[in-house]
Amino acid sequence: MQDKIALDKLNKGDEAIIDSFANDSLPAKFYELGFAPGSIIKVKHKAPFNGPICINILHDDSLIAIRKSEAALILARKK
Repeated sequence: MQDKIALDKLNKGDEAIIDSFANDSLPAKFYELGFAPGSIIKVKHKAPFNGPICINILHDDSLIAIRKSEAALILARKK
């Protein structure tokens, strides 16, 4: 069994499967954007100086930038 890792800790090019959320403070819009448990994602870009992280949700090929603080609340398992 693989350990859970927050999306902000993944490196550029890493793929992962969303597993769960650290707490319930994450807005519902993230579910609507595709950040649901079981979704496969790929980190496309990480901006320097705690900037946003660009995530590709593979099932619908959407590209979404989220804050590092929000990415820290989304837990995944590396592929």
